[in-house]
Amino acid sequence: MPYSDSDEQAGSQASVAGTPPAPAAVKILVAGGFGVGKTTMVGSVSEIPPLHTEEQLTVAGLGVDELDGVELKTTTTVALDFGRITVSAELVLYLFGTPGQERFWFMWNDLVHGALGAVVLADTRRLESSFASIDFFESRGVPFVVGVNCFHGLRDRTVDEVRDALDLDPNVPLLMGDLRQRRDSRDLLLALVNRLMAGRPAAAIGG
Repeated sequence: MPYSDSDEQAGSQASVAGTPPAPAAVKILVAGGFGVGKTTMVGSVSEIPPLHTEEQLTVAGLGVDELDGVELKTTTTVALDFGRITVSAELVLYLFGTPGQERFWFMWNDLVHGALGAVVLADTRRLESSFASIDFFESRGVPFVVGVNCFHGLRDRTVDEVRDALDLDPNVPLLMGDLRQRRDSRDLLLALVNRLMAGRPAAAIGG
């Protein structure tokens, strides 16, 4: 029996049908104030060597960059951090860490395009540095979670105290942890994924 075009099409369809679907790619922003740990989080959780765009702080930033509470910091992100983590066979998160200084905030409007959610990092020594990120995502309707970076494992505030200070909506998850640890960074991302799945059709994020 001769081989027809319809046979070739059927074989092609069978081949495609037997191929596992590609995982859904979800863009996530990691935001927060200057020196709060965005680069650290992306680096701790990324399964690929993370891309960093850090430069040395110089005297040109004196009087411009706010160093209160992070006096020992010597570098700063000037564009973005980038990393990737596979959550499951169906879902991969692409992480984009935003620059924290006010002079680079104009980049947030570009980075937020296509993002389904965000992680806002906070430092209890400088909670006010996270207000701008929270306002940014709230005003754009981007779901987010808050992670309190407990530097060196120090927890000098309770979850309720931080939630009240940041005036968070009760539906916004807030976790505390040391973001140098992959487990704590991963748990924060999973909390965001859970929030996204609760608020969107499953097909929209590959679930």
